Amino acid sequence: MGLPEVSIGLVGHIDHGKTTLVERLTGVWTDRHSEELKRGITIKLGYANCTFYKCEKCKGPEAYSPTDKCPKCGGPAKELRTISFVDAPGHETLMATMLSGASLMDGALLVIAANEPCPQPQTKEHLMALEIIGVKNIVIVQNKIDLVTEEQAIENYKQIKEFVKGTIAENAPIIPVSAQHGTNIDVLIEAIEKHIPTPEKNIDLDPIMYIARSFDVNKPGTEIEKLKGGVVGGALVQGKLKVGDEVVICPGDNGKEIKTKIVSLNWGGQNVKSVTRGGTFGIETTLDPYYAKADKLSGKVLGYSGKLPPVLNQFNLEVHLLERAVGSKEELNVNPLQKGETLMLNIGTSTTVGIVKSGTKSTYLLTLKIPVCAKKGSRVTLARRFGTRWRLIGYGIIQ
Repeated sequence: MGLPEVSIGLVGHIDHGKTTLVERLTGVWTDRHSEELKRGITIKLGYANCTFYKCEKCKGPEAYSPTDKCPKCGGPAKELRTISFVDAPGHETLMATMLSGASLMDGALLVIAANEPCPQPQTKEHLMALEIIGVKNIVIVQNKIDLVTEEQAIENYKQIKEFVKGTIAENAPIIPVSAQHGTNIDVLIEAIEKHIPTPEKNIDLDPIMYIARSFDVNKPGTEIEKLKGGVVGGALVQGKLKVGDEVVICPGDNGKEIKTKIVSLNWGGQNVKSVTRGGTFGIETTLDPYYAKADKLSGKVLGYSGKLPPVLNQFNLEVHLLERAVGSKEELNVNPLQKGETLMLNIGTSTTVGIVKSGTKSTYLLTLKIPVCAKKGSRVTLARRFGTRWRLIGYGIIQ
């Protein structure tokens, strides 16, 4: 398997088949967390890699497959590229996790089940999130076609076309598949290759890595001299990182940088000397593993000292609100922001709470409960509490 060149997210409503589709493409079941296995839903971001191949003899979609042997003629297939899939949760209570994942995506598969009316609440919310974050390269997967008649599939297709009209996904291809039975996976791979290009590497820029996960990989009882340092996982937005680099993680405690060193890099299941943009990877550091366990460092940014965006405890935000909140069955009107109200904010992989201090209809000053590392011009998603749930109400741009 080659090294990952692009990160593609799987987004959509709960139980529409995202995790099954990842398994069909990669052979990896991304729900590994004990609660996920118990409850049958994705809670944390899941990751899996796979390489796409194309047979040079066969024509059409049948030439594409996730194996190096052509399923049609049995001959050898040429390697195209390796992809990192990010499986985002579809449950409404886990929207912040989905938004964190979207910041790592170069493209997305919007998974829509053919056996339910379209759009479902989180289908709408996830498409809006992709639009807000700026993920433009989208392929729509009409999944579970094995559960409906041809007439029902055509009706559902019409609903999807109507739903995406006027959105960022208006011209996205719609590929009918059955992830459960592996139907049309070759057609889907062809669509991904045509519609989700590999991003520019930007290796001359200073590295900026969004951290999405962090772990203590040591088993209880490990001898002190055999302990491994804290591990962080995520993706580069720009630049290049290599083994031995002295790096910092921001924001640290009291706004200070957390200094550490890269001990090893794991990219696409391989130990490598350096990483660039494209796909997700893991870094073993010299950090005390206590600081990395249970995703304590998720939402932070890694790079060179003095070269990262500033740490902000407050910012002015140019606000763009939706007419109605998305994500719930009932349509909820979005009123202007009120002084003193609390909002949930997502910037990169970080989730924080902002309190509106002052502002007009378009620009507001917000103070943050948890500081973030972000530059001017960064997009911030805004969610407001309706009852017991946070609903996406728009976005802002840091001024």
